[in-house]
This record gives sequence, C-alpha cells and structure tokens, in this order.
Amino acid sequence: MIPFTKMHGVGNDYIYINCLTGEIPDPASLSIRMSDRHFGIGSDGLILILPSSIADFRMRMFNSDGSESGMCGNGIRCFAKYLFDRGLCGKTVSIESGGKIKNIELIAENGKASGAVVDMGEPEAERRLVPMNGPEGRVISEPLAMKDGTVFNITCVSMGNPHTVIYVDDVKNFPVGVYGPEIETSPLFPARTNVEFVTVINDSEVIQRTWERGAGETLACGTGASAVCAAGVLAGKTKRTIVSHLSGGDLRLSWSEETNHLSMSGPAVEVFEGSWSS
Repeated sequence: MIPFTKMHGVGNDYIYINCLTGEIPDPASLSIRMSDRHFGIGSDGLILILPSSIADFRMRMFNSDGSESGMCGNGIRCFAKYLFDRGLCGKTVSIESGGKIKNIELIAENGKASGAVVDMGEPEAERRLVPMNGPEGRVISEPLAMKDGTVFNITCVSMGNPHTVIYVDDVKNFPVGVYGPEIETSPLFPARTNVEFVTVINDSEVIQRTWERGAGETLACGTGASAVCAAGVLAGKTKRTIVSHLSGGDLRLSWSEETNHLSMSGPAVEVFEGSWSS
C-alpha cells in the first residue's frame, strides 16, 4: 500500500507521495496508472516529496504519460502546502526541482496554508535554452506554419520547462486540442513543448488555455502562466505584472525589471488522502 495525497492548484491536480524515508520503484509507470481518470485516482501527474542536499526538500514531477518534467508551478505551491500543513516547514521553504532551487513564501492562517508566492526564477528566452532547434537568438513573434496551412506567431520561453506562447482572438472557442498536440510534438522542439493559447483583455490581464506536454489540456499551468507573463513583455503585448485567467482559476504574475526574477502567486488545495494498492 502506498499512502498518497491528492491536491490541486486552480484545477491543475497532482498525486503526492511522501518519499522522505525512501523512494518508490518505477515512478514513471506508477504515474501513468495512478493518473488514469477512469481506472486510477485521476490527475495531471505524480509528484514525489524527497530530501535534498541543496535545498530544504526536492520535488520530482511526472506527467500523466509517465514523462518527467523539471518544474511545475501549481505543483510546487501544493508541495509547499503539504509540508507546512504537516509541520515539516515554516512559512518560507526552499524546494529543489529540476536541479534548480525555488523559494516559496506560504500564505497561511490557523495553521493551514491556502496558497503561496513562488519565486519562479529568471525566464530563459534564448532558443538553445528553451530548448528549440534553429539559429541563435530569441524566438519572439516568429511565424510557425501548421500542417493545414495556418500560421501562428510564436514566442518561446523556458521556465524550467519549455513553453510556446501564441496569441489568438478568442481563446475560449479556440481548437486547443487540434493545434496543441501538433505544436507539442513539432521537430522544432527536441524535448517537446507546452503550448499556451492566450487572448489579451488589456495590458495587465489575459485569458489563457494550456496544452500541457505529456498531459494534454489542463485546467491551469503555473509555469505556463509565468511564461505568458514573460512572453507578453517580450512581444510587447502586456505589462510586467498581470493576472492570468485560466480555466481553473486565476494566477498573479510579476516579472521584476530589477532582479529579472518572475514571481507567481495562487491558491493550493488539498482534496483527499488515501492508499494505493495496485
């Protein structure tokens, strides 16, 4: 039996397993089985809570298809809530994810965390750092042709994982499920890519839908919202501080001109606990 906790950040839901005293075998395969929404628990992926030699704790995140991702913005807020609510950390905690350290400040009252502010670090826009094939330089409003002849202008940013941001007129009715998988698996992206489809309401407010690498469309994506904040500045679409309205709720993003770090704030919710026997 494997004890687990189901949590979500604005609808982006994950299964958490405490591995502080020992790792579990084959987490990639386990993520596929546990994440299945018909025969498993149902989630966008699996997150392991581990000890770290360079931070307070370490996070490993596996998508619902078993692939491992370097960072998850919604996932790391819930990770911090798990720790705080169980007395494993104070209101500030450092978490290693994908070899990088993220510092989190928890929002809490009456001994429970309701959300967190995460220092997401510096956005990386150089093509080789996204990563993306092609010549050196940044990818800002660069045309990308689809198989059906549609051409999108893409802006690419890494927030610890690759993101491709596309601005559209009506994202609520946009066929994300048609173009998302084609862009995710484009040969331009050697590690595949997450895809954000965005409608700008004004220069400090956007509506966002995300096709998540390895999971399909999700209700929210924290690294994706962070990438949208950075891309909006780079492409001249939005200010450095924005609210992103995602299908599962709102996230607030701010990219500091002084430090070059991007912060994300949003809720974290525990849904239930259980034990996995399969």
